[in-house]
Amino acid sequence: MPGSVTSASACTVNCVLKARLKVWRGAPGAAGGYEHHEVPYESGQTVLDGLRWIRVHRDPSLAIRFSCINANACKECMIQVDGKTVYACTTRLVEREMTLEPLPNKALIKDLVTQIAPPDER
Repeated sequence: MPGSVTSASACTVNCVLKARLKVWRGAPGAAGGYEHHEVPYESGQTVLDGLRWIRVHRDPSLAIRFSCINANACKECMIQVDGKTVYACTTRLVEREMTLEPLPNKALIKDLVTQIAPPDER
């Protein structure tokens, strides 16, 4: 049936791909945990696109940090995806579960936001 294939490599017309994002949520001094979100996407979209979709369509309280879209600044969206430190704005969504976590070596502010500025710049 045309348009019914959901594989990224075979999808050419009217396809809606779904990424499953397992997002760590929490704040300092409180128990944290994972939330699961299914996010529609098109080939080429990024983890940051998926996180922004969650904030608009599911949960505006999700804390994420990014500046590249607004201030032409980089390195604000660093998180861990599947255990690797990456930029959310360049990591592509894929049609499987992806685990998103805050940076483990930085102080947690909330959810995926960590303290990234050096102490003398705060």
